[in-house]
Amino acid sequence: MAAFTYNDGDTVCEGYVALPAGGGPHPAVLIAHNWAGQTQADNDAADRLAAAGYVGIAIDVYGKGVRGELLGDNGHLMGPWMADRAALLRRLLAAVTAAAAHPAVDADRIAIMGYCFGGLCALDVARSGDPRVKGAVSFHGVYAPPNIGPQSKISASVLVLHGWEDPLCPPDATVGLAKELTAAGADWQIHAYGHAYHAFTARGAANKAGGVHYDEKADRRSWQALLNFLGEIL
Repeated sequence: MAAFTYNDGDTVCEGYVALPAGGGPHPAVLIAHNWAGQTQADNDAADRLAAAGYVGIAIDVYGKGVRGELLGDNGHLMGPWMADRAALLRRLLAAVTAAAAHPAVDADRIAIMGYCFGGLCALDVARSGDPRVKGAVSFHGVYAPPNIGPQSKISASVLVLHGWEDPLCPPDATVGLAKELTAAGADWQIHAYGHAYHAFTARGAANKAGGVHYDEKADRRSWQALLNFLGEIL
C-alpha cells in the first residue's frame, strides 16, 4: 500500500496503489474518483480489489494536492475537465501508461472503474479504443459523449451500474448510452437498480430530494457485479 505517483506532462499526479498477496504480475484495476478528487474512499476500493487478487490503483485526475470537499460543491474542479474532454482523456491515459509500467502489473490485463465523474472517466477511456484497457466500469456515472472526433470501435468490455432514479442520467440518457455503445461495437452491459439514486455507493449520502442517496442493496449488488465482470474479462 503506497503512493502511486506519475506525470501528465509537467503535472504531477498522486494516487494510491494496493497490491495483492503472492507473486505477480497481476491484473490491475484503475479507480477514477468523483468530483471531490482522489479520497480515502478510492483508496478503500483499491484495498478491496487487492484483497480480491487485483492491483488496485486509485488514480488522480486533478493533480497532486488538488482536492475538493466531500460534501461541498466541486464544480470548479470538475468543470474545466468536462469542458475539455481531450485534455481529460490525456490525463486518464497517462494513468493507464503508468499502471502498465508498474512492476506488479500485467500490462495485458488492465481495467478501469469510476464513481460519478469517475464513471464518465472510465467510459471515456473505453471510448478511446485504447487496446491496453480490457474493461471499463461506471458506478452511477455521467454518460455525455466527449465529442472530440469520430468514435472508433470500442474494444473494451463495458459495464454500467446505474441507479434508475438518478436525476443526472434519466432513462433517455441511459438508452442513449446503450445506442452509442452498440453503434461502436462494444460488448456492453447496463445494470439498473430500482429505487436507487445518484451516488448509491456513497455511504453517508442522504438527500433524496437532491437526487443523491446511499443504497445498501445497490451498493452490495453493484460490487458483486464488478467482481463478476472482472473475473470474466481479466
